[in-house]
Amino acid sequence: LLSQFDPDNTGYISTEKFRSLLQRHGSELDPHKLEVLLALADSNSEGRICYQDFVNLMSNKRSNSFRQAILQGNRRLCSKALLEETGLSLSQRLIRHVAYETLPREIDRKWYYDSYTCCPPPWFMITITIVAFFLYNGVVLDRFVLQVSHPLYLKNALLYHPQLRAQAWRYLTYIFMHAGIEHLGLNVVLQLLVGVPLEMVHGAARISFVYIAGVVAGSLAVSVADMRAPVVGSSGGVYALVSAHLANIVMNWSGMKCQFKLLRMAVALICMSFEFGRAVWLRFHPSAYPPCPHPSFMAHLGGVMVGITLGVIILRNYEQRLQDQTLWWIFLSIYIIFVLFAIFWNIFAYSLLDLKLPPPP
Repeated sequence: LLSQFDPDNTGYISTEKFRSLLQRHGSELDPHKLEVLLALADSNSEGRICYQDFVNLMSNKRSNSFRQAILQGNRRLCSKALLEETGLSLSQRLIRHVAYETLPREIDRKWYYDSYTCCPPPWFMITITIVAFFLYNGVVLDRFVLQVSHPLYLKNALLYHPQLRAQAWRYLTYIFMHAGIEHLGLNVVLQLLVGVPLEMVHGAARISFVYIAGVVAGSLAVSVADMRAPVVGSSGGVYALVSAHLANIVMNWSGMKCQFKLLRMAVALICMSFEFGRAVWLRFHPSAYPPCPHPSFMAHLGGVMVGITLGVIILRNYEQRLQDQTLWWIFLSIYIIFVLFAIFWNIFAYSLLDLKLPPPP
């Protein structure tokens, strides 16, 4: 049908002709998509519409040129906000709630609400919560959580131990162990309440990258700044996600329309502070296995640093193109430099400093 308005086959039609086309066939379109098309027409300063942008919209794809056209527009959506729509089912209300929890712009909320199909579901956060927290301890050790006073606490192949730092898998698998039921409980609550909605919006690939980057940064931070201590728990990954989400809310405060956002931030900060304070107290508490100290708290700080750098860039805009973000490459380069520095530190610094490390478990 658009070919009738583009006889020269240029791939573009004028915004006037595009508007007349929408007036004729707008009733056949989804109202959310119609609003985005109208916003696209109003924001285009060149007076023409790309046919491929129209195809992308109808197939639920967003090209970079389409996103830029929307970003440059000053038009406000004239119809009622997504939050004001009534008659929604329970699942639709849940998706709407997630949109307002994570996205600062109404145009992105409506796009997400219209295009989200729950396929695939937020599998990564759910899987890492169930498998990482329960499978090993529950099946292999016949215990869901090992207290730091338990005789098997250090004698497993998962936690990071400075004497066994050459076993590279420990820099990741330490998240499978926790120093008590309260440690496990707070991480589970934060991970599910924050991580699952973020994955529903931004996808498993981005959220898993932030999470794993926080986990690796946490163990490497311990190996550099607290060289004699072991580390357990998923706080590095959890703190990366939570700090990225909270920083994104602060940076887009005026656009975030979620209810009780101040209360939610306060609750998250209180939980994080309580868990971090507990980790600091435990680190300096007399160890049940001297001379090996209790787990380090530096993994928390490593996760926070990843969250407010890489995490903020990844969560800043819905479906953003990371390769077009200068800050993304800057922070990614800093992260890679830190990882390389920590690797060489682990290879050379321990012998050069002649540290007395605790004996292997």
